[in-house]
Amino acid sequence: MKTRKGYKTYPLTVAQKFHFYYLDYCPKKEVVNVGTSLTIEYDIDLDVLHKAIMQAYERSEAMRIRFAYDKKEKQWYQYIVKHEDFWVDYEDFTGKTMEEAEEIMKGWTRIPFKREDSPMSRIVMIKTPDGFNGIYLLGDHLTLDAQSLIAFLRDVIEIYCSTKFEGVEYPKPMRSYIEQLEKDLAYEAGSKAQQRDREYFYKLIERGEPIYNGIDGPAALERERQTNPKARAAQFISRNVDAELDIFHLEAEPTARLMKFCEEQHISLQCLLIMGIRTYLQKMNGNDDVSINVAYARRATLAEKKSGGTRIHSFPFRTIISEDKTFLEGIFHVRDEQNETFRHTNFNPVEYMGYRRKLYPVEPGRTYEPMALTYQPLTLKDKGLTQIGDIRYKTKWYPNGASTQAMYLTVMHRTDDNGLDFNFEHQVEAVTREKLEYFYYYLCRIMFKGIENPDLSIGEIIKLV
Repeated sequence: MKTRKGYKTYPLTVAQKFHFYYLDYCPKKEVVNVGTSLTIEYDIDLDVLHKAIMQAYERSEAMRIRFAYDKKEKQWYQYIVKHEDFWVDYEDFTGKTMEEAEEIMKGWTRIPFKREDSPMSRIVMIKTPDGFNGIYLLGDHLTLDAQSLIAFLRDVIEIYCSTKFEGVEYPKPMRSYIEQLEKDLAYEAGSKAQQRDREYFYKLIERGEPIYNGIDGPAALERERQTNPKARAAQFISRNVDAELDIFHLEAEPTARLMKFCEEQHISLQCLLIMGIRTYLQKMNGNDDVSINVAYARRATLAEKKSGGTRIHSFPFRTIISEDKTFLEGIFHVRDEQNETFRHTNFNPVEYMGYRRKLYPVEPGRTYEPMALTYQPLTLKDKGLTQIGDIRYKTKWYPNGASTQAMYLTVMHRTDDNGLDFNFEHQVEAVTREKLEYFYYYLCRIMFKGIENPDLSIGEIIKLV
């Protein structure tokens, strides 16, 4: 397929193919929906907001992606349509409770998009029961991720502010999605960089077979070993993809303590989170060898940050750290391994998993990783919205009700106080809220005990918590 409706077509990227991969097997097609809202405590001019939304769409090629399926080739393509103004609905939730309004927006988030030749986003101007005004945005994960979604919302507000307030400059242009897409496709077409990344990950896999560590202990692996005494992988995913989102809030002051430690030790919060999670799994399972999935945003350059689309690649991250190492030594080990991995994350995660299964054959549905982690450092507070001054604003994420992973933890900063929200998306049959509460409680205890006593051994911290 060369063209579609007069537009040039492009193959899908690896990041997009990954979503199609699990979408094909999931009965709930809304599994790729991403829903969020941004509201401010301010009376918004709806006409100006509508125009700002239209301009933001015109400035973003990625928000105008369409998909087309070639029946002969049996593969999907994408193309970018020219912007045309469209009607944006308005929903006034005045008279309803906040819970009722949120349930309605959850309902919107659970409506899948038509896949072919169709817009991949929906936007609604809203007024919430608490008097805040703003927008609800629903997007398809094949066309946006958390960072591109935040960049688009920021663009809408900055355009609005430049129109309404004197002295506020119009935001700088977004970057071309097509240019970035062409770079990604060139990488995937057998480049030297791709070969270097392949060699790195293949050697990493060849170091040895990982071992499964359950979030509630070794029971799942012990069940596997009843039929296969040498099993190192276990089944954790439920056949039922129904999912919920449970959120735990860490207050601003303890969050600030975590951030201060990271700044002093020159590490990212992601490294501290990984260290906390792997130490918890080490405590629960008695293994020094721990593996979890980690998502990488792949937005290092300005062009990558402002071109939109979806760029997340997720890889298993395995660490072997003995209990006699200090907590700080463990963090530095995580940091060094993460820094090395970052250099190679353009590689195809599906190829990674395929090579690992070839080397260590496991039965379908078995895994070594009990969970996935995403840390989202980008917020509207520190990367924009300075024009609205002290006006309060809120962001809210809405679950789509389905997940192909048993447990996915996304850690984000809150807009009002910069505290941390731990967002656990989990299959309801695989993980209960009680298990999540236990996990979150001990994760926090480990992290705080570790930053307060970084020279204690991991084994000592495990005993103390």
